[in-house]
Amino acid sequence: MDFLNGILENRILLASFWAWLVAQFLKTVIYVIVNKNFNPERLLGDGGMPSSHSATVMALVTATAFNYGSDTFQFAIAAILALIVMHDAMGVRRETGKQAKVINNMMDWFAEFGSDLPPEEKLKEFVGHTPTQVFFGALLGIVVGFVICVM
Repeated sequence: MDFLNGILENRILLASFWAWLVAQFLKTVIYVIVNKNFNPERLLGDGGMPSSHSATVMALVTATAFNYGSDTFQFAIAAILALIVMHDAMGVRRETGKQAKVINNMMDWFAEFGSDLPPEEKLKEFVGHTPTQVFFGALLGIVVGFVICVM
């Protein structure tokens, strides 16, 4: 029971979780507004506006700063982790999404011409983020981290 209470009272963990949850909810709402349809995959999926990865790690950084200070090794670890995650979201993962889109288009093109290629599942195209999506995810994470730590 102490373990569960520890988790439920851990403001750093709670800030990160709530930032992820709020980002996923906003991402789904924005997707519905822009595309005029509901895609349940958006509730848990990667990619899109705002970046839930950025929101999660920046809430972690913000809550760590509140709890331990900005001159601690805990803050340094959280900050470096956040930089790596956000850089990766804009780099490798974004390029992976672009490549998936091209491959999916090629598979559709081959299917139109009756190719004997084995039917494969479509690749996920929403895996990375634009710099704007990362920025707003980071901003959301800072706000959520601040709110959780001040409550």
